[in-house]
Amino acid sequence: MSARNTETGPSNDPDSALLAAVAAGDEKAFAGLVERHYDIVYRVVWRVTSGHADTEDIVQEAFLKLWNNPSQLRQGAALRGWLMRVATNLAIDRARRKQASNLDDQPEIADSGPDALDQVLGDRSATDINSALARLPERQRLALSLVYFENMSNIEAAAAMEISVEAIESLLARGRRALKADLKDRWRDLLADIGGMSQ
Repeated sequence: MSARNTETGPSNDPDSALLAAVAAGDEKAFAGLVERHYDIVYRVVWRVTSGHADTEDIVQEAFLKLWNNPSQLRQGAALRGWLMRVATNLAIDRARRKQASNLDDQPEIADSGPDALDQVLGDRSATDINSALARLPERQRLALSLVYFENMSNIEAAAAMEISVEAIESLLARGRRALKADLKDRWRDLLADIGGMSQ
């Protein structure tokens, strides 16, 4: 995957009317904003927290901050970045306070059919990648999550993190190098698993 450097235009601002209504106390408009942005904010927080059980609470707390003070945002186009920034800051603060643990549990595979091996390899790969991401510094993990998992451009991700485009590119480069180094030996483990299954 390649990181994109496209910039969103002013026409991509469908949240402005909803945001103005929320500022006037419109609960339906707020529900509309939650519906539009909940999933992406949840996914980013889930990756930042390495799948910690507090993810939903953190996302809800971010939306509550919006409900309590919607006037802090003047343009709807800035809403998604603001939500992700608030939510990830909450996640990082909570992780620092609670020293959140990484979820490394492997899912159990009950199927013994021909697709079981593919599922084991797919689950193992996803678990290995998520575990490697969890070992990265928080800012590298967030940058990679925004650009590669949420398909944000470097410009959008930099805005969400409140850093320069050069800084996001540096975080991405360091994160990719660290992941490559961390995951280089995983294929040996996968081959050992395959050998064990065939016996």
